Amino acid sequence: MEGRTLDLSGRGLTELPADIGGRDDWETLNLWRNRLRTVPDSLWDLTGLRVLILAENELTHISPRIARLRSVHTLDLAHNALATVPGELGDLPNLTEYLYLSDNRLTALPEQLCRLGGLRYLGATDNRLTALPDDLSGLAALRELRLYRNRLTALPESIGELRALRELHLRGNRISRLPASIGRLADLRLLDLRDNGLVELPEALLDLPRLDKLDLRWNPSLRVPHWLDELVARDCVILR
Repeated sequence: MEGRTLDLSGRGLTELPADIGGRDDWETLNLWRNRLRTVPDSLWDLTGLRVLILAENELTHISPRIARLRSVHTLDLAHNALATVPGELGDLPNLTEYLYLSDNRLTALPEQLCRLGGLRYLGATDNRLTALPDDLSGLAALRELRLYRNRLTALPESIGELRALRELHLRGNRISRLPASIGRLADLRLLDLRDNGLVELPEALLDLPRLDKLDLRWNPSLRVPHWLDELVARDCVILR
């Protein structure tokens, strides 16, 4: 332990002490790359935590009591075996930096996640997501959204409400069309649509003033519109 950080990463741990929550002054708890299948309920008593890393374990369940960690700004649950995450994640008022959910077994994201109005980064890649919550508008501060290698077939119209979004990564899904609302993402710089089932693109992409990279590779059925030349003229790099 150094300062207010407890680093137990890479130790092959299969369980944690039942009384791990006996201190509330740790700010960072790093449990990356162990063999944990569960964590004791006392973990959720560490209410001073600002960073919690549980990535690369064997977790199948996260308790709703995680909502007690109201100081957490970074939460890493990636590379586990989670089929669901609790909606109570949406009750973490200071979860503003990073939420990593990648490489699990998620088929859906709880609607309550859209209450994370200050969250800047959400990664849910390499899951089994078939759809996103209908109303994404609550994620008003989101700058980067990574959803590649899922099973998405469409985006909700509310994607256009993510006005702070700068990067949208959708590679390796099953999307055939984009909603016209995507044209409202005025701060979007990168749009990665590789390896989908796109057949057409909305002309609303011309309404993205800061778009500087559009990746369309590996969409064999895509009808490439003539107006893409207008994006090229603005120095937008288009890969196809």
